[in-house]
Amino acid sequence: MLSFPTTLSSLPEIIDGLPNISGWETEVLSVVNHDQSVFLPTTNIRLEDVNAVFAIALHMHQPTIPAGNGGTLISNLQYMFEHPNEGDNHNADPFAYCYSRMGDLIPELVSQGCNPRVMLDYSGNLLWGLRQMGRSDVLDNLKRITCDRNYQPYVEWLGTMWGHAVIPSTPIADIKLHIIAWQHHFAAIFGWEALARVKGFSPPEMHLPNHPDALFEFVKALKECGYRWLLVQEHSVETLTGQSLTHKHLPHCLIARNSQGETISITALIKTQGSDTKLVAQMQPYYEAKTLSKQQIGSVFVPPIVSQIGDGENGGVMMNEFPSAFKQAWWDMVNNGGGKSGVVGMCGTEYLEFIEAAGCKPEDYPTCQPVGQHQIWERVSPDNCQPEAVENAIQELKQINSNFHLDGASWTNHISWVKGYENVLSPMYQLSSSFHQKFDQLQQTDSTEPVTRQSHYRNLLLHNLLLQTSCFRYWGQGAWTDHAREIYQRGENLL
Repeated sequence: MLSFPTTLSSLPEIIDGLPNISGWETEVLSVVNHDQSVFLPTTNIRLEDVNAVFAIALHMHQPTIPAGNGGTLISNLQYMFEHPNEGDNHNADPFAYCYSRMGDLIPELVSQGCNPRVMLDYSGNLLWGLRQMGRSDVLDNLKRITCDRNYQPYVEWLGTMWGHAVIPSTPIADIKLHIIAWQHHFAAIFGWEALARVKGFSPPEMHLPNHPDALFEFVKALKECGYRWLLVQEHSVETLTGQSLTHKHLPHCLIARNSQGETISITALIKTQGSDTKLVAQMQPYYEAKTLSKQQIGSVFVPPIVSQIGDGENGGVMMNEFPSAFKQAWWDMVNNGGGKSGVVGMCGTEYLEFIEAAGCKPEDYPTCQPVGQHQIWERVSPDNCQPEAVENAIQELKQINSNFHLDGASWTNHISWVKGYENVLSPMYQLSSSFHQKFDQLQQTDSTEPVTRQSHYRNLLLHNLLLQTSCFRYWGQGAWTDHAREIYQRGENLL
């Protein structure tokens, strides 16, 4: 069991009708910033028995929209239940079951002698929406596999942006606010000890910023908030010389260098390309891992890892085929090495703790950087890294290469999160700017109660984070951009 400050009292989950997303920043950071092992004390696997590893993550999200009675903020899932004849809203019940079913599948497989693993990534919007809808059955099922020590070795939660904001187009000042808001909310639902175990991060839409300053601030915020690693999409990164990755089944060291020449790094597990939900639904990472053998990092030979994430509820294969394929894979492992040797499933933190205990050092991992950055650094000498030089290089590249952009890269590269969305982005940046103008100064002042614990602050923060939800720029113009305008207007009215 992890040790952390025992004086902490449990957090309220809902305050004045709003999710708990701020006010306990000091306590949150005291819990998450530790270097204790999370999985090694309880794992039932020995690294020397393992040839290859796979890791499966399920991404779950429903946006918050101003569409309840009288325009109240509700979950899109609630809207689906209340309007079953619109679009594919008939999927509301299957979706709700998908959010809950890991709480059934993991105990069932464990009771059968299997050794399952799963990583879970739930947006803050979804967690709040489930509570708003009175779906404590879903949350309690998740608590079972999160808080019961019998099941902790099998499940890893990944942190994410509270409001499912795609990071490259999120105002830089708000990146850390999303990260720490999610940590507040998660601790309020599942407890401090569960939060202390969250060490990996899943960026919404697998969207990685490639602007040097945005990436630097993102990685800096992750490290300040206690994260050890993040999941990145294979084609969103490149080697330092601009090539595709050649060791995609090994952890990488993601290097972030800003326009001042400062560098920072964090470990990245590489999510390989492919049709995400189909690969996860059919447990393809397990079958791919069967074709791999140990690889060398520094002087240590380690099992490679096949990492994959997909929407946990979206599409017919995920809704219908996943449970049987998931069970079949773990049954197959039991029959081939007892589920603890040969090819095994692990959680990301478990794998990294294993190989680092065996002597691997993060600085020996193959290095990578966001795609396209090598073109900048070819033009800017590390010895003379100035914001002006970096900006000049960026403008020059945009003129000579029509494909060069700093919008980041994601698993939805056929969609731009920026082009054609000025009517959402401009208000989004405006509200963020107004929010920081109002509160940044106040946070410096001494007061008996932190500004971030005040209801007015929390309400404005909520609207600021909600406006940055990716869905308002995913479905094109229409009802979704109207939702964004309404949230913006309410935020301005609150200001």
